[in-house]
Amino acid sequence: MHISLLGATGRVGSDILSLLLENGHQVTVLVRNSEKVVPHPSLIILKGDARVSLDVEKTLEGTDAVVSALGTDQSTVLTEAIAHIISIMKKQNIKRIVTIGTGGILASRVEPKLLRYQSSESKRKSTTAAKEHHKVYDMLRVSSLDWTMVCPTYLPTGAATNAYTIERDMLPIGAVKSTTGDTALFVVNELFKNEHIGFRVGIMSPT
Repeated sequence: MHISLLGATGRVGSDILSLLLENGHQVTVLVRNSEKVVPHPSLIILKGDARVSLDVEKTLEGTDAVVSALGTDQSTVLTEAIAHIISIMKKQNIKRIVTIGTGGILASRVEPKLLRYQSSESKRKSTTAAKEHHKVYDMLRVSSLDWTMVCPTYLPTGAATNAYTIERDMLPIGAVKSTTGDTALFVVNELFKNEHIGFRVGIMSPT
């Protein structure tokens, strides 16, 4: 399969890229700094900006599915990019997308009518990133795409344990962390298994 990957130089994105290439897939990445990506025979590296529609269009051209590991960067880069991605996916008749969100946009257990970042469940002082991911969630919900939003909690750099726990629309009870390796592994598994289309998925690594 040919996959478009945005955010390939980030902590989770780089792990996703490695897994896709190890499993024999062709990948096209869009990066601002091409020197941060190691060349590979199955990898197409495009230099550009995910906020630029033409750059996104070139990245998605001829691919079968999209993975976005883009972060918020404390700006509107994420929502700008996702708006282009959704529009171009529809134009190019690409249906499948898996994105990285945040545990803050999962449903709150203590205040069910709220998301975690809006409730007393959240301990974070800043809600900037969560609000951006919330906007992305709303955009995907009303799209006609086959989307899944993977929502880790505290995200330390760490290898995949393959012993992660997941739950649709909520953070698994007792979740303390979601390693970058486990998050990337679940993204790749879900991309091909299609078990959680139309859902946010909370993920927890073992402590």
